[in-house]
Amino acid sequence: MRGGERCLEVVCELFPDAPLFTLLHVPGTVSPVIERRRVVTSFVQRLPAAAAHYRRYLPLFPAAVRRFDLSRYDLVLSLSHCVAKGVRTPPGALHLCYCFTPMRYVWDLAQDYLGARAGLATRLLAPPVAAALRRWDRRTQSVHGVVAISRHIAERIRRVWGREADVIHPPVDVDRFRIADRVDDYYLVVSALVPYKRIDLAIGAARRLGRRLVIVGAGPEDRRLRALAGPGIEFLGWRDDREVADLYARCRAVLFPAVEDFGIVPLEAAAAGRPTIALGRGGVLETMVGLESASASGHPRSVPGAQAPMNGAAPTAVFFREQTVEALTAAIRAFEAAADRFDPEALRARAREFDRPVFKRRFSEYVDARWREFRARQAC
Repeated sequence: MRGGERCLEVVCELFPDAPLFTLLHVPGTVSPVIERRRVVTSFVQRLPAAAAHYRRYLPLFPAAVRRFDLSRYDLVLSLSHCVAKGVRTPPGALHLCYCFTPMRYVWDLAQDYLGARAGLATRLLAPPVAAALRRWDRRTQSVHGVVAISRHIAERIRRVWGREADVIHPPVDVDRFRIADRVDDYYLVVSALVPYKRIDLAIGAARRLGRRLVIVGAGPEDRRLRALAGPGIEFLGWRDDREVADLYARCRAVLFPAVEDFGIVPLEAAAAGRPTIALGRGGVLETMVGLESASASGHPRSVPGAQAPMNGAAPTAVFFREQTVEALTAAIRAFEAAADRFDPEALRARAREFDRPVFKRRFSEYVDARWREFRARQAC
């Protein structure tokens, strides 16, 4: 249940009778709201070891999604970070896409996903496969309206698809979190363990400063990151929502060193009254208010594109500009020097601006408006 699944959960509540079409479903891995509905899977579900190694079948995803039979439906909502927006829709059906991102692994982050340890065959095959997927991604746009999860992603959509997109930020379920009575002496990372998340920077900064670091998450980088870690760095693997919420509430701050499409983690931390130390790029610039960055010298300075504090409002994060251990180390020092400026109630109030009911209302209003426009055009 990461950010995309939490968006899906809200959409399922808005359309309780609609079936769900997905490439792959591992029962028990998502919330009861999603599990209860009729789930239609693609042929990828039946491929060998698909649940654990689905990434190997990426070249087959376009064919799989286009084999879904949607002929009975007059409204199709695709929640897409890969190929879902490429479904075949019948004539007269409205297709709206909520886009988490165009495929990262074939556009901006191909090398990050490939990884330094990829074998020779993978390195030889990856470039032509990526080129074919880019061609497919550009031309399979039977979508009447695109909604991006952030202005950052809307710009990526404009660049790679040549389309304009509206923006509706994903939800944070504020009621899942609480402000703790006390804060413990550790920093926190909550993330999939994949290369582009740059968790190695968090480990490097924690080791350099001698700070305790707790890492929640799993993924293909697990073994490499554990090899980098030293005393005071703890890997917890995946944890349930309740335990993660408690870890947020008791940490000093969350470390967030990746360029993220939106970044739900800083908002979840804010809902628990805790600040974030983040790289000042990507979607996080749209969610955190009163942001500052720390230079390599440790002196705070403003970040271009970040929302400046207004009327003396308390900051919600510290930003750093460069994706290096040195810059993150300086940002942690700057945070510790200004820790009393971070008000838990102000942080939670900021998270409320992205609360689940806000997303639900905005998404519902968008679909209703586009539906009325579409039917009015058809009637002409």
